[in-house]
Amino acid sequence: MLVGRDSQWARLHAVLRSAARDQGGGLVLRGEAGIGKTALLAQAADTARAEGMRVVTAAGVQAEARIPYAVIHQLLRQVGVRFDPDGESSPYRIGMRALDRLGDLGEPVLLAVEDAHWADAPSWDALTFLGRRLESDRIALVMTIRDGDDVERRLAAAGLPEIRLDPLGPEPAAELLDRIVPGLSPALRARVLDGAAGNPLGLVELGEAAARSGAAALLPAALPLSTRVERTFSALVAELPEPTRALLLTAALDDGDALDEVTAATAIVCGRPVTGADAEPAVSTRLMAVDEQYRIQFRHPLLRSALAGSAAAEVRRATHAALARVLAAEPDRQIWHRAAAAAGPDEAIARDLAKTAIRAHRSQAAGVAQAALERAAQLSEDHTERVLRLLWAAEMASQQGDGDTVRRLLAQVGSEELQPAHRARYSWLHESFAGAGFTGTTRLGVYLDLIDDMRRTGDANLALSSLIDLSLRMHWSNPGDALRRRYVEIAEALDTPGDDYRALAAMATAAPIECGVASLERLERLRHRVGLSAVALSELGVAASGVGAFPLSNHLLIPSIADLSRQGRLGLLVHVLNSLAFNAAALGDARSALRHAEETVSLAAEIGLGQVGLTGRLSLAMAAALRGDGERARALADGAEAVFIAAGTHPLVSQVLRVRGVEALAAGRAEEAFRELRRMFDPADPAYHPYLRLTAVGHLAEAALLAGLRAELAPVVADLEPVAEQCRNPALLAGLHYAREVLADDPATRPGDDAGPDLAAWPFERARLALTRGTRLRRGRQNLESRPHLRGAAATFDALGATPWADRARAELRASGESLRRPVDATAALTEHELQVAHLAAAGLSNREIGERLFLSPRTISTHLYHIFPKLGVRSRGELAKVLLDP
Repeated sequence: MLVGRDSQWARLHAVLRSAARDQGGGLVLRGEAGIGKTALLAQAADTARAEGMRVVTAAGVQAEARIPYAVIHQLLRQVGVRFDPDGESSPYRIGMRALDRLGDLGEPVLLAVEDAHWADAPSWDALTFLGRRLESDRIALVMTIRDGDDVERRLAAAGLPEIRLDPLGPEPAAELLDRIVPGLSPALRARVLDGAAGNPLGLVELGEAAARSGAAALLPAALPLSTRVERTFSALVAELPEPTRALLLTAALDDGDALDEVTAATAIVCGRPVTGADAEPAVSTRLMAVDEQYRIQFRHPLLRSALAGSAAAEVRRATHAALARVLAAEPDRQIWHRAAAAAGPDEAIARDLAKTAIRAHRSQAAGVAQAALERAAQLSEDHTERVLRLLWAAEMASQQGDGDTVRRLLAQVGSEELQPAHRARYSWLHESFAGAGFTGTTRLGVYLDLIDDMRRTGDANLALSSLIDLSLRMHWSNPGDALRRRYVEIAEALDTPGDDYRALAAMATAAPIECGVASLERLERLRHRVGLSAVALSELGVAASGVGAFPLSNHLLIPSIADLSRQGRLGLLVHVLNSLAFNAAALGDARSALRHAEETVSLAAEIGLGQVGLTGRLSLAMAAALRGDGERARALADGAEAVFIAAGTHPLVSQVLRVRGVEALAAGRAEEAFRELRRMFDPADPAYHPYLRLTAVGHLAEAALLAGLRAELAPVVADLEPVAEQCRNPALLAGLHYAREVLADDPATRPGDDAGPDLAAWPFERARLALTRGTRLRRGRQNLESRPHLRGAAATFDALGATPWADRARAELRASGESLRRPVDATAALTEHELQVAHLAAAGLSNREIGERLFLSPRTISTHLYHIFPKLGVRSRGELAKVLLDP
């Protein structure tokens, strides 16, 4: 019965009605233990069934909190889906699989998940991921969750709406008590009301205890309510026969709910047969129930903790040992009971837990892997293995962004206990989570020495993996020449197979000037290699971006997206999307930069990679600058700069300067643009960056031309000529070709198209060159000759979404005597999310393929397209492709 919950029920019922009408959603019912979450969820389930919805239920169980996918398996099993967690790729893929299956049922569905605070981490990730995607699906996800510090962190990342249940007020509390135990004496009634403090479970349990035993049943009010309720449960259990008590404890410690499993383990503990009949006393006293599938359900989760807390340690160990024997055919469940039964170090169990961690890590269940490794470390007999398991557990915690756990685990590891091969990873984690934060280049030399030690001791594979870990730090930290040479020497000295692409990717990323020519040649040879994995394509594509070969990078990266998404390698996928956004921004393609950056920011937030999300926002800022949206570009740049300066990552401020320079250039503030961009090229400036500057040469040259600062541009170009000769960076070559055009006074000395790089894959630079040449011809009164240049430049800039440059080309064309109307941007009416869907549909992807790419259900994609088509005035995907893809 529900008392005093009218407003909460109205909101919950609205979610059910909305889901029945094709607009699903997720909702969390939260509050303290016993506050009424279960009762509210039960009423939702009853109402949903009565209104024609299918109800699928699951519950988090404390004993299952470390079993990957335990809760999501309960849900999928009820809709006819079985899966091998080791064979699945990630919680996100499993969440999408659940969404697809539920959408195929053909009826509205309520997913009712109780005690989600005890859900294992992968199930929680899958459920919350699913809950955020119920846009156009007839599915409601309602979860109950108990308040607590860990819960706060979980809910903050979940992004689901909540209903908080507070204690009942005096009148509803009195009404509920009178319904449960009418006729209590006024004094006893007052004591129960005072002791329960508006908690419905307290009112029910303490009220019934008072009715049975009088005031003696009411424990001192100084004890927490949960403790008093648990002791009330314990008192009820104490009155039961010994086999029933043992069966209840086994059920409380089990990570499953099958009656046969519990009775078999209890029989081992008791040393005599135990059957379902021994459960009857607990059922008759309503401590637990057994449903038609012979599954055990406890009266309340507090009963589990009461049973476990009141049992002696040796009894708990014996029960876990019995469960381990019963679960011999299920090693992933058995190992946790074996670990719980261990009374001291046991290397065999520790090894099996480490294997469990490996399987969990492969299925991207980092939280489960961390828990397994931490327990394995506790049980380790080998000191070296203990240290390594703690270090590995710290790495798993770092993947989850759990700095507190990383620091706690590292505190148990003395750096002097580590072998040289593992000190680099310890130092890396210590600096990132337990030290003073980013230390610039000061520790790079230490890391390189440690990696060289790995190489010398024959662990080439670990050394190469560590070099790859370090490559992006080398790229962005602006280390000195000596450190870069040291890095390259170690990489070149590694004895690796000739077809191992990792050394190429590492050197191209870490030292793109020093290794540029050789890296470009090898990357070009791999352009059409058949059989490269999605991981290889992604890492090679990022490396190609690092050496300025953005068109080649796109060629390598784009084919990897579908496989990475299907495999659930979201960490790699977000880096691929981030690189595509960066490439598009550097190429002046505002439309593609916007699309890829939005996807990057969304996915980075989903999986907790804040740094990647920040660089994605800078690509959004570049896209806004190129489109002429100065206000948004400046706001995004200012936000990023504040983060970089606070973290001490000053070389990354170069990305902010590039945004500000391009924004000022688009707005016609050419001198300001030159001053901002010029800082990227000044080695004395803290924001100087040796590699990012190579992508901004064309913008700097254009700003110098428009501001009359060619004399200041000349020494910059002179400094870059030998760099271009050394590395042949395609982005630099394209920028220098334009800069030479700007600096040439005599038309006869200007570089012709044949003298420079092939700009076929660099449309923005080609259009900028055409705009400059057309402008010069027009101002030299060669109007007829200027028009083809200006007309082509305007068309290209329009296609790229670089509206300010297109407007300038049109203005020059008008001055030449020819008018060119500004085209209507068909996509202006679309939201950024709709733009993503529209482009993927225009590229020929099916609704299911788009859903897999964006982690949305096909039904949601269909709804988006239903709104997109009339906005663009199209009736088919073919017409959509013509509008979006035909310049």
